[in-house]
Amino acid sequence: MFDKLKDLNKLRKAQSEIKKELEQIFVTKEKSGIKVVVRGDKRIERIEFDGKDQKDLKDVINDANKEIDKKVQKQMKNHMGDLGLPGF
Repeated sequence: MFDKLKDLNKLRKAQSEIKKELEQIFVTKEKSGIKVVVRGDKRIERIEFDGKDQKDLKDVINDANKEIDKKVQKQMKNHMGDLGLPGF
């Protein structure tokens, strides 16, 4: 049992490290006066229309993404629990 807990802790630590790495990756795309900067974890860092920052639009998209992530995570936990995996 303790081996499974150790493995689960290792997995959580690796997950945290990967998340930090993804937050440091950026892609910028521009087209027709619109500029978007997205992080590796798919969070929008910046949106600009004709050089003007669109913070409200960025925030509402990120809020929607956060909400869907929570719903997906809950659904995945249910499936993992059904499979008898520890920690779910």
